[in-house]
Formats: sequence, C-alpha cells, structure tokens
Amino acid sequence: MIPEIDLSDLDVVRDPFTAYGEARERAPLARIRTPGLGSMWVLTRHEGARAMLSDPRFSLGAASYLRPEVPEDCLPYMRTMQEMDGPEHARLRRAVAPAFTARRAEEFRPRIEAVVETLLGGLPGGTVDLVPSFARPLPIEVICELIGVPALGRPRWREYGAIVAAGAGGEFAAAIPQIMAGAKAAVAHRRAEPGDDLLTDLIAGGALDETELVTLVWHLVLAGQTPASLIANAVDTLLAHPDQLAALRADPALMPGAVEELARWCGPQLLSIPRYTREEVELYGTTIRPGEPVTAALATANRDPRVFADPERFDVRRAPGGQLGFAHGPHFCLGAAPARVQTEIALTALLRRSPDLAPAGPARRALDPGTWRLESLPVEL
Repeated sequence: MIPEIDLSDLDVVRDPFTAYGEARERAPLARIRTPGLGSMWVLTRHEGARAMLSDPRFSLGAASYLRPEVPEDCLPYMRTMQEMDGPEHARLRRAVAPAFTARRAEEFRPRIEAVVETLLGGLPGGTVDLVPSFARPLPIEVICELIGVPALGRPRWREYGAIVAAGAGGEFAAAIPQIMAGAKAAVAHRRAEPGDDLLTDLIAGGALDETELVTLVWHLVLAGQTPASLIANAVDTLLAHPDQLAALRADPALMPGAVEELARWCGPQLLSIPRYTREEVELYGTTIRPGEPVTAALATANRDPRVFADPERFDVRRAPGGQLGFAHGPHFCLGAAPARVQTEIALTALLRRSPDLAPAGPARRALDPGTWRLESLPVEL
C-alpha cells in the first residue's frame, strides 16, 4: 500500500517531519496531494531521493507552472537554470560555477562579516523579533555585496528582498518588472565600473550573454533568500536545545559542522522542486508514466535512520556529510557555499554579541507546505 499525504491537512503542515517520517518508514515511495497542484509522487527515503535528484530520466523543464504572470518583456529572463537540463544547463553551470566556489565564498567572508555586524549593531536592546530585524534583511544585503550594487541603489534592493522573502503572490508578480530593471541596472553598472564581486567575475568570463546575466542576477535575489529561513530556524533550534547551544558557545570551532547539522535538522526546503519523468520509470515496483511529477522529501530524507545514526537527535558535533538540504546532483544549490558562510558568520556573531540570548515569546511559523520557515522569532538579546 502506497502511503498518501494530504498537504491541505494543517496537522501535516504544522509537523511535516512526523507526517513524512511515518510515510518513510512505511514505504520508500508515497503520494502527496498538493493544494492547487494536484497529486505527485514523493520519494521518502535518502537513497531514493538522492538517486532521483541526479537521474537524467527526471526533468525540471516543466517547472514553468511556478512562474507568476509577468509582462511580456520580462519573459526572456524568467527561465532560470533550475528549469534547464542537459547540455544547456551544463554550459551555464560551468560558466558560473567558478564564481560560487567555497574558496570564492571565503574571500567574501570579511565583507559578509561587516554586513552582519552592521545589522546586529543596529538592533535595539531587549526584545527583538529576529526575523524582520536580522534574518530576513541579511541575505539581500549580502547579495548586494556579491553583485556590487552601489550603496545608493540598495534601498530598492531591500524592498525586492522583502517581497521575495514573503513568498509568491500578487505582490511578487507585480514586483518582477522592477526586479528585472534592477538586475539590468546592476549588469550595466558593473560593465562600466568593474569591481571585486561575483557579477564582475561573470562579465569578465564572457561566457554569458546579456539575457543570461540579467536572469542570473534576478535569480540570485529569488534563491538567495534561503539563508534567511535557515538562520531563523537555526536560532530557534539552538534555543530549544540549550546543551547544543552551550557546546557551540564553549567551542566556536564547531560552527561549520553545526551549520551542516542545522541544514540537516531544520533546512527550509521540505520538498525538492518537482521533476517530471521523461519516459516510463519504475520506482520501487510502481510504474511512473511519462510526464508525471515526482519530488523528494528532503526533510525526512535528512532524518533517515538508514543513513544517519540516531537521526532524531540534533547534535552539533555530528560528523558532516550526506545531508540533502542543498539538494544533490546537477542541480545542487549553486549558492550553497555562500549560504553556508553567511549562516556561519551570522550565528557566530549573534552568539558572541548576545551571551544571554533567550526566547522572548512563542515563534510563529508560516503555514507553508513546501518550506519550513518562521514568520516571527521574538528573542531577548
């Protein structure tokens, strides 16, 4: 019997780890019903999820249903790398990968540290909601650093970041033309005035045309919001596990491994972007017809006891490796290295500046069936 999961059930949305975990232990393949999107297959275990994410029989090309309605002149920039497969995707990935290596992310560390210190320095003492005051604005400030947006242009980009972080909807669709205009202006600025940033690297590489450059910049605004949710989830998790928080305070060298464990334990992506079968595929004895959507339950693949010892235990000393929070395969998150460095810096600075950090009320979590994210996290600094 194939388990079924109903994402219109608020109990499932409030506690997806239990819902997907129960399905995982019953079968490696389940069926989910998604409000507004119909049904799709979901791989519940680490082995199946990891294999599907790197299997060329599953295509991302049909993901265009995720696009909002936008003006016609914006359409050339709407198709991002996450909707490409095969040689087209490989060419673009090769072209941009050098700008997103772990080494390049480390080179930006001092600049990210400066952004973090500025944001934390502007917080009032006492009770603060960490989501709107720190976790949410941080990624767009870092993106502005990474693509060389001048200081005078940053207020507009902060607005873009806030709209994108709030999720898809009418306001997001209405903002797309302005985001595209900002991306075009950023490319033009760096063509005229090269600097030490990722956009200059990409322009100098010469492998991307103008449309591809603008598309990549606006996609950075969209995809670059992941650290906002990861950082907020991380603080919430650490406050709920005081022994692990104490271990991090006692030994800050644990932080890089802790970020990996946090991505495993409370990464924001519950489900992978759906793939579509190019041909008939058999999964665990079930025939999946061509064109059917298949997703991976990243949240519970990351807690699969077949891969992780004592997976329901959050442990900042856990040896890193195997977590799928940044996906896997050809579409492994391009911004994983900057996101890791940004999260590490943000948590390190927050814990250093706030030795008595404590909850100041209940956190409020978004009722989002695809993303594990907080809308509010009141803390006492």
